[in-house]
Amino acid sequence: MIERDDLRAAVSSGLINEKQAAHLISLADSRRGARADLAIGDEPFELFKGFNEIFIVVGLCILATGWYGVTALSLGTEIVNLQNYAVMVTGIGAVVVWLLSEYFVRHRRMVAPAIALSIMFAGNAGFGFVASMAELFMIGQGDLTSIPMPLLLATGALVVYWWRFRVPFAMAMIAVGLFATAIVFTAAQGGEIRDPSDLFLLSAGGPFAWITLSLGLLVFAVAMIFDMSDPHRVTRRSANGFWLHVVAAPALINTIALSLIESDAYGVLLIVLGFFALVAIIIDRRSFLITAIGYVVAVTSILFEGSGTAMTILILGIGLLLLGALWEQIRATVLHLLGGVLPLDKLPPSHA
Repeated sequence: MIERDDLRAAVSSGLINEKQAAHLISLADSRRGARADLAIGDEPFELFKGFNEIFIVVGLCILATGWYGVTALSLGTEIVNLQNYAVMVTGIGAVVVWLLSEYFVRHRRMVAPAIALSIMFAGNAGFGFVASMAELFMIGQGDLTSIPMPLLLATGALVVYWWRFRVPFAMAMIAVGLFATAIVFTAAQGGEIRDPSDLFLLSAGGPFAWITLSLGLLVFAVAMIFDMSDPHRVTRRSANGFWLHVVAAPALINTIALSLIESDAYGVLLIVLGFFALVAIIIDRRSFLITAIGYVVAVTSILFEGSGTAMTILILGIGLLLLGALWEQIRATVLHLLGGVLPLDKLPPSHA
């Protein structure tokens, strides 16, 4: 392993210059990221590398607020067509965000600014396409037929953004964009969402819950493709998989859990949640368990009353802490028992 003292010696000897040494150090730090201080078997997760990134995110937010405020004051009275004004502002905003991404994401390889810029690009692209292609009068009358195509194009723009900058968080927004497009398209064809729970209740009668379940399975499959291509979790493919799991888990668990609660099938629900816990342990992803915890608490509140609920939640907390403390040992046992049917070479190795 080449250490920093070796690079300093190389600079002193004239083998490389200071700029090249700085670029090598930056590249090594960006590849290592938050993994350097992780315990063996821990799941990589990184939102920012230092307070300077938070400082830059605050600056980006203030810049965006100032941009929309200045354009509204200077151009709002001159542009009669509000739709054209929105297209111009969001179009320029998307270009500026792209240029900032070239510096902060590709050159500086910052994590928190990458997330903030991807959100800003999604907002500009989404509002821009909707403003340019949707019929505002039709939307005001409850006709949504002009919205699905702009949403699909905005999601496509996010795919291009991800392809250029490889921001893992953008993967989650792409998945949400596809979900929004499918839901709006179905609503435009005559579907009616009477209550937000219709998006998750299979018994609601409409197609929305089935769309949620289908897209949840699709996103989970794509997440597993990323995960299985990087079982040791040393590249951005693993980070892409993480953010897709964050979207897939709620879509799957919310739909199945709420539908079973609606049917009073609490015993089946506990079995299903146990299955999701097993899946989370096998693929070494905690996001499934984080989503399921809320439903376990909800079920205990329904099944028990008073002190029974409190005691059950207390036991759940103790069990969750033990699971977190013994995660690797439990996972090693599960992989050993199921080793004959699992592709162990494609899964994160057990270090217990």
